[in-house]
Amino acid sequence: MDVSRQLTGKQIRIYLTDGDPAGVLTAEIINWTGKIVAAPRSQLRQLGRREDVQRTGVYVLAGPDPTQPHRDKVYIGEADHVFERLKSHDRDVNKDFWTRIICVISKDDNITKSHARYLESCIISRALEAGRATVANDTSPPKKPLPEADITDMEYFLQQMQLVFPVLGLNFLVPVATPASTSGTGQVRFVMTEVGAQATAVETTSEFVVLRGSTARKHGSASWDVYVDLRRELLDSGKLVESPDPAYLVFTDDVPFSSPSAAAAVVAAGNRNGRTSWKVQSSGQTYGEWRAGNLEEKLPEG
Repeated sequence: MDVSRQLTGKQIRIYLTDGDPAGVLTAEIINWTGKIVAAPRSQLRQLGRREDVQRTGVYVLAGPDPTQPHRDKVYIGEADHVFERLKSHDRDVNKDFWTRIICVISKDDNITKSHARYLESCIISRALEAGRATVANDTSPPKKPLPEADITDMEYFLQQMQLVFPVLGLNFLVPVATPASTSGTGQVRFVMTEVGAQATAVETTSEFVVLRGSTARKHGSASWDVYVDLRRELLDSGKLVESPDPAYLVFTDDVPFSSPSAAAAVVAAGNRNGRTSWKVQSSGQTYGEWRAGNLEEKLPEG
């Protein structure tokens, strides 16, 4: 058995402080000095009873984007006294979108104002780069200068946050995986040519990504009633634009979807089953046939 393969995992400890999965919780990683405390906005008062949110740290206000139902909206901030800042946000009518609070502090109380500002700047820039959520911050503050050793510590701090956030349902810092970022893995490409569209996609660990340059039918069928809002959001965000052919639109970026069917519906501008619409580029198998074959393959021993 290859012991090194067993050493790549991470143990994240999640503690439900009152036994309620919808209540206040904490998340920690062994040997990480950081700590994450999360709560629904409705339990802001209960959150305020905790000593750890009275410290210096960074925080994220998260909720659905009111203008784009399939997209989250986030606000990232830092404060010397996190809970006091959260109370002021709770009164701010311009930030009424958020439904969850995520606070990141240090268990050893060694995060300073400068550290928090560095983290805030990095989180905002990475959220904008990932493009998965609407960032509500008006500005993206520059990174504050830190000693070299402190920068190393804060970059490690950020890495741990990026591991924990998706476990808590926050994907706004996860980069969109593309063929360029997953090269060398033997990644299978899928194509869809229904209704004259020419689309190419790849499947990553958790998403189905339609690649830049793919085309989609411009006008939908009369019976189309699924993922219509998602398609509209892609148009509004400029990820789908007019193409030289007036009958089609073109993807200006690699776009992740939650499923092959969601991707197929957007490409076809109609209701589609992604398991039959997408086909393996090299073999012509449908996605469903390819998936069934993969499930029959045995994993390597060890």
